[in-house]
Amino acid sequence: MAEPVPLAQVKELLAGEAARRTLPREAALALQHAELFARLAPEATAKLIGELTGLPFLDPALAVKIADVLPQYPEEIRLLFSKERIPVDEAQIAQVLEIVAHHR
Repeated sequence: MAEPVPLAQVKELLAGEAARRTLPREAALALQHAELFARLAPEATAKLIGELTGLPFLDPALAVKIADVLPQYPEEIRLLFSKERIPVDEAQIAQVLEIVAHHR
């Protein structure tokens, strides 16, 4: 399985490629999406993902999703965990929200 790539890194990679050549339609749409929704710089995103993967209940793929979404509310965290079918308690949700809040 391939390693998940955060949206901020996708934006950086596609912007670099767009500077060198004309992107195919799909890549141009992906770049447009990344420009609209990537909220952090690639370095800040990497730091956030590093902190999130330090939590024992988070895998790297879910940490990337959280870094892309930057949830503010417990319901958003629960939704991300429910899609992964991982049980999460209120203390774990609070930990994730606290880490994300430090990177906004």
